[in-house]
Amino acid sequence: MAVSETVAAPYPAATPTQPPPGRGRRGRNAAYWLYLLPGAVLFILVIGAPLVGTGYLSLTKWSGVGDPTWVGLDNYQQLLHDEVFWASFRNTVAMLIAMVVAPTLLGLVLASVLFDVIGRRFRPRTAAALRAAFYLPQVLPVVVAGIVWGWILRPDGAFNSLLDAVGLGALRHDWLGDPGTALPSVMAVMIWVQIGYPVVVFMAALQRVDPELYEAAEVDGANWVHRFRAITLPQIRPETFVVALTCTIAALKVFGPIFALTRGGPENATNVPSYFAYYTFFKKLQVGYGSAISTVLTLIIVVVAVVFIWMQARSERRDRGF
Repeated sequence: MAVSETVAAPYPAATPTQPPPGRGRRGRNAAYWLYLLPGAVLFILVIGAPLVGTGYLSLTKWSGVGDPTWVGLDNYQQLLHDEVFWASFRNTVAMLIAMVVAPTLLGLVLASVLFDVIGRRFRPRTAAALRAAFYLPQVLPVVVAGIVWGWILRPDGAFNSLLDAVGLGALRHDWLGDPGTALPSVMAVMIWVQIGYPVVVFMAALQRVDPELYEAAEVDGANWVHRFRAITLPQIRPETFVVALTCTIAALKVFGPIFALTRGGPENATNVPSYFAYYTFFKKLQVGYGSAISTVLTLIIVVVAVVFIWMQARSERRDRGF
C-alpha cells in the first residue's frame, strides 16, 4: 500500500529586526550623558551658581546688609584707577616667578638628577627618600607652614639667631616687616613650598621613558647635561605643560601663605588679588567691589588656562607631524 506523504515547505527563517539607523547610537550616547549628570549638577551648584552670583554682585554696591544697589560697570571703572589693585597684580608676577618658573626649572633638574644619577648609581630607595623629602612641604597645611616660617623670619626668630651664631649678626633684619624684603622672603618660602610638586610629577614622567635611551646615550659618551637636553626634556614635555598650568593657576589665586605670613603688608608690599578681594569683601564690607576683583581674577585664570591648553595641543600636533 503506497502511502503518499506531503512534505511541508520549511518556514522562511525569521530576519532579525534592525533598529533604524542612528537610533542605537543615540541611545548609547544618551546613556553616556546620564553618567555626566551628577558631575554637571555638582558643577552648577558648587561653581556655576556662585560664579554667576559673584558676577551679579560685581555690578552692584552692597555692604552685605540690605538690598544691593545696581551700579553697572562702576566697580570695574574704579578698578582701573585703583593703585592697590595694580600693585597686587605686580606682586602676582613675583608669585609666578616663585611658584611657576623657579619650581619648574629646579624641579626638572632635581627630578633628572634623582632619576638619572642617584637612582642609577645608588639604591632606588635613596632617590625615593629624597623625593619624599622634597614633597614634604606639599603635605603640610599651608597655614601651618606659613605660621612656622613667620616664627623663623621674625626679628627674634631662628633665622636671625642663626646669623648671630655664624658671625653674621650685622645682617639681622625684620624680613617680613620691611617692605623691601617682605616680598623676596615670601617668594623664598613659596619656592620651598612648591618645589616638591614638580619633582614628583617629573619623576613619575621619567618612569615611562625607555631606559635604553639613557644607556645608549651613555655608551655614546653623552654626559648628564647632554642626556638631560636630548632625552629628558623632549620625553616629559606633556608633564611640563601640566606642571606649568597647575602652578600658574595656584600662583594667580594664592591666598593662604599671604594670609599666614604678612596679611598683604607691609604697605601692600605682598598684597595679591585674592587677598585684596578677601580684604575688600570681608574687612571693608565692599561686597560689590570685592566681587569685581574676584571676577577679573577668574577671567584671567580662565584665559591663562585656555592659552596653556591651546599651546599643549599645538605642541602635540607638531610632534605628530600634523
